[in-house]
Amino acid sequence: MTEFEFNDQLDDLMMDIEDAIEEIDTDIDYENSAGILTLSFENGSQIILSRQGALGQLWMAAQSGGFHFDFDDEQDKWICDSNSEEFVALLNKCASAQAGEVVLLELK
Repeated sequence: MTEFEFNDQLDDLMMDIEDAIEEIDTDIDYENSAGILTLSFENGSQIILSRQGALGQLWMAAQSGGFHFDFDDEQDKWICDSNSEEFVALLNKCASAQAGEVVLLELK
């Protein structure tokens, strides 16, 4: 994946996350600045998503830990390099834990 493709794909992913947050009833605020998407929850906790262009990875920092994702071309998904979980599933799991209720972000 070229640097342009990497950035384009992550721009689309972050916009999809913002759109999905707007569609749910859970109170999650978000801010997208300089390629970093910060999700803020009512209890003051955050999930931070950042792109690591030099490594070609998407990083997620949550209360439960830090996760690094590589893009799997065959599956057309971001996959965690430590536990092989798919990004959206792990994001929903972490967001649910931090929100104190089930969060189901449905991404395009």
